[in-house]
Amino acid sequence: MKKKSLLFSIFFFFSILVFSQTKVGGVVKDIAGEPVPFANVVFKHSTEGTTTDEIGEFYLQSEKNYDTLEISFLGYKTTKIPLKSSVNLGMKIILEEETSSLDEVVIYRGKTSKKNNPAIDILKKVWANRRKNGVNAFDQYSYKKYEKLEFDLNTIDSSVIKNRLFNGMEFIFDYADTNRVTGKTYLPMFINESVSRVYGDNSLDRKKEVLLGNKNSGFNENRNLIDFVRDMYQDYDIYKSYIKFFDKAFVNPVSTVGIESYNYVLSDSAYIDNKWCYNIVYYPRRKNELTFRGDFWVNDTTWAIKKINLETSREANINWVKQVYIEQEYEVMNDSLFLIKKDFFMADFGLNKKKTSKGVYAKRTKIFDDYEFNKEKGAAFYQQEIYNPQPQVYNRSNEFWQENRMENLNKDEEGIYTMLDTLTKTRAFRRLYDIAIVAQTGYIDFDGWDYGPVYSTFGYNDVEGMRLRFGGRTYFTQNDFWRIEGYGAYGFKDQRFKYGIAGKVLLDPKSRLMISGGKRRDVEQLGTSLTNSTDVLGRSLASSSLITVGNNNKLSSIDLSTFAVSLEPVKNLMFRAGINYREIEPASEGFSLDYYTDDSHTTVDSKINQAELSTVIGFTPGKKISGYGVEPQLINEGEYPTVFLDYSLGLKSLLNSDFDYKKLQFFYDQPLLIGGLGRSHLSIEAGKTFGTVPLALLNVVPGNQTYFDMYNSFATLDYYEFVTDTYAAAHFWHSFNGRFFSRIPFLRKLDLRELVTVDAVWGQISDNNIAIDASGLPLRAPDGDPYYQYGLGVGNILKVMRVYAYFRGNYFEIPDARSFALIIDFGFHF
Repeated sequence: MKKKSLLFSIFFFFSILVFSQTKVGGVVKDIAGEPVPFANVVFKHSTEGTTTDEIGEFYLQSEKNYDTLEISFLGYKTTKIPLKSSVNLGMKIILEEETSSLDEVVIYRGKTSKKNNPAIDILKKVWANRRKNGVNAFDQYSYKKYEKLEFDLNTIDSSVIKNRLFNGMEFIFDYADTNRVTGKTYLPMFINESVSRVYGDNSLDRKKEVLLGNKNSGFNENRNLIDFVRDMYQDYDIYKSYIKFFDKAFVNPVSTVGIESYNYVLSDSAYIDNKWCYNIVYYPRRKNELTFRGDFWVNDTTWAIKKINLETSREANINWVKQVYIEQEYEVMNDSLFLIKKDFFMADFGLNKKKTSKGVYAKRTKIFDDYEFNKEKGAAFYQQEIYNPQPQVYNRSNEFWQENRMENLNKDEEGIYTMLDTLTKTRAFRRLYDIAIVAQTGYIDFDGWDYGPVYSTFGYNDVEGMRLRFGGRTYFTQNDFWRIEGYGAYGFKDQRFKYGIAGKVLLDPKSRLMISGGKRRDVEQLGTSLTNSTDVLGRSLASSSLITVGNNNKLSSIDLSTFAVSLEPVKNLMFRAGINYREIEPASEGFSLDYYTDDSHTTVDSKINQAELSTVIGFTPGKKISGYGVEPQLINEGEYPTVFLDYSLGLKSLLNSDFDYKKLQFFYDQPLLIGGLGRSHLSIEAGKTFGTVPLALLNVVPGNQTYFDMYNSFATLDYYEFVTDTYAAAHFWHSFNGRFFSRIPFLRKLDLRELVTVDAVWGQISDNNIAIDASGLPLRAPDGDPYYQYGLGVGNILKVMRVYAYFRGNYFEIPDARSFALIIDFGFHF
């Protein structure tokens, strides 16, 4: 539907048997009654196993019959437990210390000796014989990929089944089953299957995936959800230092950096695919870091990884995620190459990390087969298409799926198709579904048009006083080829009506040829961004803020009309040409935008009429979208760089405008994930205006007189404190993801995150632009030393809030200069 995270919200809103032969679960303790974390638990004479968690608990499930469970850990006697039935839950297992180890201290956390540890000796051989993924060892490659995505409500108990929320939908609980990783009862809610052929050319550094078939149950319009989950966890190289998902980098236990973050224990040895392998159990040395626990199998001759499982601890500093579990299996081709065979990823989403809390499983299974190498396709084959609908791939027959599935659906997966088709037709479900849409998107759906955003209904500023806004948009499907939206607003203080209307039409989805236009008459705080915006209906938070620092007395009235044509000839490379016409005049009492209209500086005007032609080039490499309509949904927000170049031309001869000028602007934005050090964000802006223009057309360094975070603004500056016609600005932000707070005992459980930020700007203003100004404002620019501020912050407060303390770095001599600012930011962050 309308947002990539819509179904997550729906599942959380709801969350207020494939038959397996053997199921075991319980807790492992020592003779003193203390839990034994990270003990190895396996079915005897098998490679199927798990490790106990931080409090000694475990769950293990297999489709095979086993009669003995084996538990082991360094310094303890291996214990074998006969299994009296196929289901053995609530087990309490006691491990006894080895006689020879009674005088030893078993350390579960902290640094342990790396000497005389056979597990680390094996790990060093893995590093020494590090191999390449087979697809990277050939000039060209291709393979077949089967992918299965599934969402489940979990922790289904009697309180859920009896909840009146599910009145009229009780039949769905017939499809409940037990999760093989956690042992929780779950209810399948969504499944999507796809089969693709993947092609790559390493000499050209190009890759292309051709979709052969796709099938899903229920929620058929939610392609954005499918693409979001698909992007949530990317393929990774098991020998690299970090494994990245949820915008975080976890230390890879197989990598060379892992030895500083994990303890390793040689646990077992056995044949896997007729190859003798060693089993190594690993677990984290410290709490609250981005690490895993689990085990991996290493072949004794090639020293290649054959199998690995990785499970995050409950202590990992990830919001809304209780647990992540990953399994991978590999095929070793020879002494230097390996190929991945299977990749399984599961995330357990929940509002909190309590074991009994309800939530949602997101599961992704990928199977790889039918590899081919060195079959050249040519550069033209890899040209990325902007849009390729392929309607036939979404309507494949049952015979196609029987032939192309590389893993058969189990009983509960087959049942999802039947259950979801029935569920989506029930009135009770549709009612709850509509409420969840409003909560997530802010719009109320009226079958073809939406009312909203409801969150913008009320506002306040010094000019309008209390502001009442109502608006809406057309919305038939996610892939509409045209859309119109608009709003009306009324200020009870100025007793004036404001409005805005905008529309866009997608003429050619393959090249994303689009025309757009709009008109807005409103009260606005200008100068909240250095880089021009083309959003007709956009309005800065500064324009409507109930609580401000100092006087918010520099608002303007703006009448803006725009028309533009845009084109995307190459994926993620956009060209836009447009024209806009602006009428600007002061709105706040006592605020002036006056300028001299003659060379002798004897007459002034306070209103500006200006036509402007604009040509924009935008490049967003790596950007991923879902859908092909006029407003496709963005999947990987905050994960790709943005480059923006704008050349604008003000024409005095056009539409009775007031000024001739030229303006050049550059914008660069780059997110950075710096391994175990956290996440950074760098933004650079630069621009210059050629010609003589008044205050309303100059570049105001964006101050922030609210208590809320505004992108690329300066929290310690007031509005119009610095004005430029030539500028260069840089903004750097970094989160350490709790790396240091996690080592402070009394802060550890709060999952707080350390934040730092630095912002700087340099600018000039010409003598001609100062001379034309008659506003009475002191026009100054940071033309000596660059102005800068720095901030320290604490993030993840109550999981949704960040608080920053900003400090002014210089220019303290400016009258009423603010040396300190406190800023709050709210948002959904993993």
